[in-house]
Amino acid sequence: MLLIRALIAFLALPAVLGGLVPWLLLPNDRWRTRGTSFGWALLALGAGILLSCVRDFYVTGRGTLAPWDPPKRLVIVGLYRFMRNPMYVGVLGFVAACSLLTGSPLLAAYTFGLWIAFHLRVVLYEEPVLARQFPDDWAHYRSAVNRWLPKLWLPPA
Repeated sequence: MLLIRALIAFLALPAVLGGLVPWLLLPNDRWRTRGTSFGWALLALGAGILLSCVRDFYVTGRGTLAPWDPPKRLVIVGLYRFMRNPMYVGVLGFVAACSLLTGSPLLAAYTFGLWIAFHLRVVLYEEPVLARQFPDDWAHYRSAVNRWLPKLWLPPA
């Protein structure tokens, strides 16, 4: 049952924001130029980050990425050891890659707007909820791990 809920959450959120919306925006971009194949590497990286995070939410957190079915445990494994929001970074990387591949300034602007929306959601909603739900674990995790930029070294355990 959890697997089905995780699949539904994935299709409802990152698949819509990272796939459907860009696909709907592209035909309306009058400023498109020739894209660059550099986008393929970023697309693979963004998709890999996103899928890794979805897996960690499912396996470690015993929940989904959806706010209506969140993890039961604070997820601080995998990429979450290096930054607090890798799933959002994966989605942003995927959308930015679509912009590069298609030469779409409209998708580049959408990527920037999506980052602002993600940042506001994290700061105004997710972090206060995590602080209430996991008070001790969250305080320690927040002080040890950056919100958006990966920490390339980890303190000894």
